[in-house]
Amino acid sequence: MAPIRPTTFAVATLLATLAHAQTAPTLPAVTITTSGAAPVADVTGFDAPLRDTPASVTVIDSARIAEAGARTLSDLYRFDSSVSDAYNAAGYYDYASVRGFVIDNTYNYRREGLPISGETSLPLDHLERVELLKGTSGIQAGTSAPGGLFNLVVKRPTATPQRVFRTEVNSNGNALAHVDISGRVAEGDMGWRLNVLGERLNGEAPGTEGKRGLLALAMDARLSRDSLLEGEFELSRRAQRSVPGLSLLGPNLPPADPKLNINHQPWSQPVDFRNFSGSLRFTQAINSQWNWQAQVGTQVLKTDDFLAYPFGCEAEGTYQRYCSNGDFDLYDFRSLNEWRRTTSAQWRINGELQAGGVQHKVSAGVLLSRFALRGQDQADNNYPPMTGNLYTLPAVAPFPVFSDPFTNRTERTTEFFATDVIRWNEALHTWLGLRHTRLERQTIRTSGDPRATDYSQSFTTPWMAATWRLAPTLTAYASWGQGVESEVAPGRSRYTNQGEPLPALKSRQWELGLKSETDRAQWNVNYFHITRPVAGDLGTCGGAGTCTRLIDGDAQHHGMELGGGRRIGAWAYDASLTWLGAERRGSIVNSAINGLRPTNVPRWILRANLSHRLASLPGVTLGAHLSHEGTRAVLPDQSLVLPSWTRVDASVRYDTRLGGQPTTWTLAIDNLFDRRYFQEAPYQYEHIYLFPGAGRTLRVALDTRF
Repeated sequence: MAPIRPTTFAVATLLATLAHAQTAPTLPAVTITTSGAAPVADVTGFDAPLRDTPASVTVIDSARIAEAGARTLSDLYRFDSSVSDAYNAAGYYDYASVRGFVIDNTYNYRREGLPISGETSLPLDHLERVELLKGTSGIQAGTSAPGGLFNLVVKRPTATPQRVFRTEVNSNGNALAHVDISGRVAEGDMGWRLNVLGERLNGEAPGTEGKRGLLALAMDARLSRDSLLEGEFELSRRAQRSVPGLSLLGPNLPPADPKLNINHQPWSQPVDFRNFSGSLRFTQAINSQWNWQAQVGTQVLKTDDFLAYPFGCEAEGTYQRYCSNGDFDLYDFRSLNEWRRTTSAQWRINGELQAGGVQHKVSAGVLLSRFALRGQDQADNNYPPMTGNLYTLPAVAPFPVFSDPFTNRTERTTEFFATDVIRWNEALHTWLGLRHTRLERQTIRTSGDPRATDYSQSFTTPWMAATWRLAPTLTAYASWGQGVESEVAPGRSRYTNQGEPLPALKSRQWELGLKSETDRAQWNVNYFHITRPVAGDLGTCGGAGTCTRLIDGDAQHHGMELGGGRRIGAWAYDASLTWLGAERRGSIVNSAINGLRPTNVPRWILRANLSHRLASLPGVTLGAHLSHEGTRAVLPDQSLVLPSWTRVDASVRYDTRLGGQPTTWTLAIDNLFDRRYFQEAPYQYEHIYLFPGAGRTLRVALDTRF
């Protein structure tokens, strides 16, 4: 019997649901939220207010996204002290470190609750909110790295007509125009929302001119009193040259200058990201306590990746850093026609029942997904030997010979999940979850030695928690859960176990916390402890049979997160503070790193926002933002540490009316004091990377209804 493909399953499910909708008996009306910020976060998997949920979740709504002038996910890290940068090159896609772990761009991203790839430029302008679940996510995702899980929630049709225009320019030459319009027809039973934008891009580094565009449409239709069909689709494109990170000059730090762009050769080209994403969701009420949902989603990404990048100094016998005089080896990298396709289909049932004398709120379902990565031979050349210099940036001849094989990958997963929230009394609730995943994965290279791998693996990830309401506005919680990653030994002759999967790499987390929320204030404090197995290569790894891929100890991260906010008259503030302890343990591949802190993981991070409405100038609000990140190791042996840094942003907002319509003007200065610092120092491919923080930038924005 042929396997059921997600797309086939999706079509069959939707046809069945629509047929049922036409014949379903009249049922009591249910409320299905279609727009606006919700008191729940979809990323948790539980339909419960965040103040009652035993998890650490950050929700950043569309208003805060606009106020920050955010274009990428990394622009939102300023709202959470548990998140920091992890190789965020201007003009490229984002990486995030959450609770000290770099999350996986293939497995740790969701859109409307369905899996997508984060290996692209993800626009934010059409999003209602961005949700971040912090910690392990084994109950929400079949495979994922510990640290956190992002979920993108799109703007849905509004209850009343809306037409909003936004434009923004900044001192680097960026210029944005964005229209967001929504309406309803058929006596309000059908709604639509359209977002269209175009932007001229221009970073502060030379040669970073580019463009991006977005067309996003969301629709809903209430087919009956108890049936709701929702759809949303997005086309986006971003083309811009990326700016590679710097590195050490021998033993010394280079200038922390964000205007240095090594990828500024006459033959440099923009990285071109093209994205189509969409989903359909059908919700059917069975009665006042039960409903079921069928949902399908797809994402198709095409990327043309170009980069002139520096890597090492052969003249001084190192590939870890640049030469002492600023010279470096320069590579011509080109990867054309990279295609990433994700398709998924999910069915779930939700409801409440009485059993054993207590109330249960249950949910169960199945998720089918398929991910395919396809490409062609790449160019990645330093021949004839090309060298550059950080200070002179000489032009060199390109060498676009496509001889480096690309690795194609196909993955299929089937995931069964169930949750149960048990209400023992008004104060005590227990939360149980279980997810069983079967994974099939194949890889093969496009030329030369195929180095093929083909394996399947199954694993089950449990999660449990308890909440206790200590007071009407105060809740205590404790949780324990697992996350899982899958690793296979590469299909190369050097490995004694080539093509064999390792045992499932199961991360474990426990967390204790307190939450409080009132109409004017909220605060939270928690302590977490995460243990993550780490894979490594044992042996000389030179000739055939000299290397073994194995689980090489673990990384243990523990820390405390404090957050809160309050409104007092004309004042409003919110802040978050994270203390993070982290160490590597049990490595036999490199015992020297045992007990040491990982690179690029600061011990302290502080984020704070403050605003004040001026009584003397009605409509005027002053705002300030502060980000502080502590010292971080540059090298695994801790022999070099980057100093801490602090950045202050300031803004003035003026709310008025233009042509009788609500209008907001915003004047903002990012990096008010024009501080020069290195924002992050990721250590990858045995190479040191240093990314300067952005310089002072002025931006002006206008938001108005029409």
